[in-house]
Amino acid sequence: MSTIAYGIKNCDTIKKMKKWLEAESIEYRFHDYRVDGLDQPMLETFEAQLGWEAMVNKRGTTYRQLSDEQKASLNRDTAIELMLEYPAMIKRPLLVHNESYYLGFKPAQYQEIFQSSADK
Repeated sequence: MSTIAYGIKNCDTIKKMKKWLEAESIEYRFHDYRVDGLDQPMLETFEAQLGWEAMVNKRGTTYRQLSDEQKASLNRDTAIELMLEYPAMIKRPLLVHNESYYLGFKPAQYQEIFQSSADK
């Protein structure tokens, strides 16, 4: 069983997720985009599993600072390009658990993810 959480360490949602995983004694590895890197093949794998629309954090500061032109011309390729340049634009956390991909953090959602894998 492998669990990797991707994100940016100073993100509040990441901090909540880490605290929850540790409280539940769930082993995981944290991959910080800014420290551990982010490349196009990795992003394309995420996009193939989740879709670029779901991955773009439209509520974040980074997205809101894009020009109207950049927002209007968003498509798979431009979104991947922007997420490579601005990793903070990726919705966090991005969790890979037992080869399944999940976005965001809600305790009930994580309870379900890790309960169903314990049942297997």
